[in-house]
Amino acid sequence: MKRCSWCEGNEIYIKYHDEEWGVPVHNDNKHFEFLILEGAQAGLSWLTILKRRDTYRKAYNGFDPSIVAKYDEDKIQKLLKDPGIIRNKLKVRASVNNAKLFLEIQKEFGSFNAYIWGFTDGKVIKNSWQNLSDVPAKTELSDRLSSDLKQRGFKFTGSTIVYAHLQAAGIVNDHITTCFRYNEV
Repeated sequence: MKRCSWCEGNEIYIKYHDEEWGVPVHNDNKHFEFLILEGAQAGLSWLTILKRRDTYRKAYNGFDPSIVAKYDEDKIQKLLKDPGIIRNKLKVRASVNNAKLFLEIQKEFGSFNAYIWGFTDGKVIKNSWQNLSDVPAKTELSDRLSSDLKQRGFKFTGSTIVYAHLQAAGIVNDHITTCFRYNEV
């Protein structure tokens, strides 16, 4: 079975690739989860984050943005002492900040899902990359979305992080054309 080469050789990556990456997401809590995890991943490998995902779920109350938005300084300090997550002060504080702004987007658009899919008129962008080296780190779409998020006050939402979100959430299908998942998602 042919897969995107980035996941080969690691069972956690393979499971994530085969079952989740690129599957269209329409659930706000899942979008919020990816935003927290992708922000935490900045400067690190995605595998580092995937290995800590279950701990993140517990630490971040199942990635419920309405709970995370209410985290106080005591909770932030508790997170900064949790060895199961990335204990970067800026990333942890950004996650709480972003939760509050996530809720504002939900109020404005009815859901974060409606907001983010609005950038593509609700359609999946299906690219036709032949090789992993063809896949960009960011695009005009991720630039626009990143700019909008930053104008709203979001942190750790640069264009590369946003593009990773678009890929993970299936808004962009970046499976290579020979990957068995290319036509499935």
